Amino acid sequence: MSQVESKLAELGLTLPPVAAPVAAYVPAVQSGEFVFTSGQLPVVGGKLPTTGKVGAEVSPEEAKELAQTCALNALAAVKSVIGDLDRIERVVKVVGFVASAPDFHGQPAVINGVSELLGQVLGDAGVHARSAVGVAVLPLDAPVEVELQVRVKNA
Repeated sequence: MSQVESKLAELGLTLPPVAAPVAAYVPAVQSGEFVFTSGQLPVVGGKLPTTGKVGAEVSPEEAKELAQTCALNALAAVKSVIGDLDRIERVVKVVGFVASAPDFHGQPAVINGVSELLGQVLGDAGVHARSAVGVAVLPLDAPVEVELQVRVKNA
């Protein structure tokens, strides 16, 4: 078990299987020293635990937890490409999309679910640049979607 997965276990979390794509794409690709994930939904066991807009059907607190699930799915996608999460040298960028009710303005707090988890499991390597964007709708009516860009060490 990698140090990253050991740290997840200390937090009571486990790396899920790679979420199956819902369209014509792959979960992650490597280009040189970088891995780019596709947008990861908060899929658990092959389905979304909840759907809807944050600030309407989904509370900001629940959305923050769903964002953490997206981060776990993104880490699983990265692992599927590089084999060992300990090869992550740095999370370079996080892009988070929040399906938002028209009057909801707390997108950064929702995406903190991702940022905080990455900091807890990767330490300084998890500190990243970030965008938190409110959108009208996401695939499958998901409340949150997250993508990662990471730099990896050579094998």
